[in-house]
Amino acid sequence: MSTSAAGLNLPYPDGDFYAFEQMLSAKEQDRLAEIRDFLAREVRPIAVDCWNRGEFPMDLIPKLADIDLVSPVRRQGHSNLFAGLMHAEVTRADASISTFMGVHDGLFTGSIEALASQEQKDAWLPDIYALKKIGAFGLTEPLGGSDVAGGTRTTARREGDSWILNGAKRWIGNATFSDWVVIYARDVEDNKVKGFLVDTTLEGFSAAKIENKIALRTVQNADITLDNVVVPDFFKLAHANSFRDVNKVLKVTRLGVAWQAVGQQLAAFDVARRYAVERRQFGRPLASFQLVQSQLVQMLGNSVSSMGMMVRLSQLEDAGEAKDEQSALAKAFTTARMRESVAIGRNLLGGNGIVTDFEMAKIFADAEAIYSYEGTHEINTLVTGRAITGISAIV
Repeated sequence: MSTSAAGLNLPYPDGDFYAFEQMLSAKEQDRLAEIRDFLAREVRPIAVDCWNRGEFPMDLIPKLADIDLVSPVRRQGHSNLFAGLMHAEVTRADASISTFMGVHDGLFTGSIEALASQEQKDAWLPDIYALKKIGAFGLTEPLGGSDVAGGTRTTARREGDSWILNGAKRWIGNATFSDWVVIYARDVEDNKVKGFLVDTTLEGFSAAKIENKIALRTVQNADITLDNVVVPDFFKLAHANSFRDVNKVLKVTRLGVAWQAVGQQLAAFDVARRYAVERRQFGRPLASFQLVQSQLVQMLGNSVSSMGMMVRLSQLEDAGEAKDEQSALAKAFTTARMRESVAIGRNLLGGNGIVTDFEMAKIFADAEAIYSYEGTHEINTLVTGRAITGISAIV
């Protein structure tokens, strides 16, 4: 429940209009409520200030460690539905903090869980799970985004018991303060993309914060430079030997971004509904006007349809039956609905929708990043189109 909804005692305070949360076990429902209370207490109150300053609240990391959000499925035994609803709730409180967790837990930790050997997992995962070691995920490059699968320019060259990495990465979340980064680089010997756990203190590694962002300003995205970085062979991920292996990670994290889109819609609905009830024009609450109610219902319908898609996809993931194209459609569909919802919400607040004081401006701006990363809307559409026609339209 959002703090604003709770304070006004509004109906449907959790925004779960079709009671999808009731599909969770009683234990999972209690755990989600605990996390929701934590987010209302520790995250949402500081979110706008951190966003305005473009600074990450480092003192929040021990609190996130205490509430224990990392690897809810593989380590804690929760369902994918719980993990998705949890990620939506973190986004609802603040998209930047959910992106921090999505990078550390989904992309970085997911790479270790899926692609490391058991010996590597035993050595690295305890500190990763405890947030004693913060991770980042280095795939995107200055000249490579949607085409990075075949266009990775960062190189890895084997020399004895070590690998030499050279190249650059861009838009790498957490990288200004992370302890480790999983770097994906093209092996010059066989031209295959391979993964490496890189200590950010190694000589030749540097990360520079990307400035002047209009979205997810709290997230510390960086440009990474790798200049003859020497990585011991033990830190080459044992099962990361082609881009097909990288896709095992991206398939799952794409679900996380689709759940972010759900959470962002709920955040927009929370703020817009509260504003409509509290704000008075022509001597009446905005919520008493038919056009305003129509806009709120459109926002709710978008979030419910998005959530329904994600609930089913989470069930398929739990059954081991989810497909890449289903994740792609989910990311494309939910982020499109999100973009529409936040625009409606911003419009509903009028001039107050363009200042962060009322939260909606931040929600509106952050949606643009969610819409773009983990595969653009266009690329995910083409992945889905290829699946339903058997013909690739990706150049």
